[in-house]
Amino acid sequence: MLISDVRPWGGERSDVELNGDRIGAVRPHSPGPATVEGRGRLLFPAFSDVHVHLDSTRIGLPFRPHTGGPGVVAMMTNDRENWRSAEVPLPGRVAGTLERMIAHGTTRVRSYAQVDVDCRLEKLDAVLAAREKFASQAEVQVMAFAQAGILREPGTLELLDAAMRSGATVIGGIDPCTLDRDPKGHLDAVFGLAEKHQAEVDIHLHEPGHLGLFSTDLVIERVRALDMRGKVTMSHAYDLGSISESVSRRVIDDFAALDIAMTTVAPSAAGQLSLLDLVASGVRIGLGEDGQRDYWSPYGNCDLLDRTWQLAFTRGFRRDEHIELALAVATMGGASIMSHDVPRLAGVSDRPGLAVGDRADLVLVDGETPASAVMDRGKDRTVVHNGVVVADGLSVVKR
Repeated sequence: MLISDVRPWGGERSDVELNGDRIGAVRPHSPGPATVEGRGRLLFPAFSDVHVHLDSTRIGLPFRPHTGGPGVVAMMTNDRENWRSAEVPLPGRVAGTLERMIAHGTTRVRSYAQVDVDCRLEKLDAVLAAREKFASQAEVQVMAFAQAGILREPGTLELLDAAMRSGATVIGGIDPCTLDRDPKGHLDAVFGLAEKHQAEVDIHLHEPGHLGLFSTDLVIERVRALDMRGKVTMSHAYDLGSISESVSRRVIDDFAALDIAMTTVAPSAAGQLSLLDLVASGVRIGLGEDGQRDYWSPYGNCDLLDRTWQLAFTRGFRRDEHIELALAVATMGGASIMSHDVPRLAGVSDRPGLAVGDRADLVLVDGETPASAVMDRGKDRTVVHNGVVVADGLSVVKR
């Protein structure tokens, strides 16, 4: 397969030859027949959405007013009251949302699947079915996630165990102090399931300031004691940078030393750890869209390039180098969380993923420069997964 006349990371016009699922050669552009006509478009690694809730999506359904109250419990209650009465059954909503994500250039996905006494395994089953339907167009990791907490409702732990046996590969935790009000018990349950099923861990952390730091330090202690380096992710954790510069530095150093990853959904929160410092220190960090126009939030449109713009905007990035860093986080940053065969970003200026031998997961986007592509978010896109064209012009290629 030959992709002609593209500009890798905005560089010189090149022809990219694919050998199976890998990049076989990158050479200066020479006119001639090609499998894919790049037409001078930019070439990036495909996007990696490593924090998305496919299980609660309303993408493709009529827009509805937001009815949730503030806080996790109120939002969860609102979701429970509404998700079954949507205009389209859940499996169709989940599959349709994943299809749109692929069409926009996302070929790596880590999705939450809510597991609790209300939905039991119904939401998990819908996400697993979508993963199977699009197995040749995207790589999807599924996380069993008790959004309502693990200890608050009897039977939840057993359901999480069943979810892991059913095909989930990551176990999720959430706010050990404020939701379950038993941080030791909560983390015992999460890390116990991780050990039983040899799974990775992803901790949803909304807790503020010193309380969030306390929960984070408990996670750090367990990673160190259980030798789970490279197997734990902290999601959100958007207030860990609010305490002091010395605390922020210590947390970043601990994350880097223990290979604890982070995911962000690009919020406007003021207390976040510095993205530049995280990347410079070698912390794996990826981007996600969070909910997709669901009962939690009206935001989300299946386009991670759009969320890349939001990441650059909320972090106050203006220099091209920093805007391109947001792209690197949205592509190979997330990929390095899903697979440790993919190295961490090697610094703020690292633009990986398009060298000979790299996996042929690619997206072609119209634009003058990488920074302009983030600003303009053009729709002339072609998406390649494992060396095969899976979407073109925002439509998935049917197989």
